[in-house]
Amino acid sequence: MALDVIRNYPPRQEYRRMWNWMLLGLESNRVIGLRMAKLMGGGKAARREAQLMVGEKIFAAAKAGKSLMAGASADKIVEQYRRKVAANAKRLSRRPTRRKRK
Repeated sequence: MALDVIRNYPPRQEYRRMWNWMLLGLESNRVIGLRMAKLMGGGKAARREAQLMVGEKIFAAAKAGKSLMAGASADKIVEQYRRKVAANAKRLSRRPTRRKRK
């Protein structure tokens, strides 16, 4: 009987969950590095990034809590975080554009 349970258990779902968690960690690490570089540059851009970062974290935590209370799975919440982390990575890795002076 135990062998039947093991044979019929679909491991792909567990691997996908583990993969999503692992990717979230790796992608977050990249964003942390990009943010640190921006913060070390100082100035208005660093101040703006720090304010944006804190605001995003508060909003993301509230959204995750709301999703949990609505019955969302941990996988769905990880997907929400991964979308936000991907958007941050894209924004932070863009080259800054210089404005022309008139």
